[in-house]
Amino acid sequence: MILLTFRFAGEIQEIIIKGNELLFHHQGIVTSVEGLKLDKKGVMKEFPDLEGKDDWRLEAIRRLKEHIKKMNTEEERMEYVKEELKKQGYEPLFFQKAGWRPQHFR
Repeated sequence: MILLTFRFAGEIQEIIIKGNELLFHHQGIVTSVEGLKLDKKGVMKEFPDLEGKDDWRLEAIRRLKEHIKKMNTEEERMEYVKEELKKQGYEPLFFQKAGWRPQHFR
């Protein structure tokens, strides 16, 4: 298990990577990928083939889960999440592997 901590617009966002699962922790609420609010324009930019489909959100989540499962280690998943969130303006602060002290991202 790895806990990632990011800052965005003065708020702290934590992401838990537990095997193949991503959990999001914000202001005391923990949610899975299914609970995320997705920006339709962003999803269409990433997956243009979903344009005009009613189930675009479910399909985007399914594809994200598949992509995460293809990665071999939690460290690979951590790097992927870190790089994707950096593109969206999130500032990576810390990561903490289970049983270890938090470390600053480099």
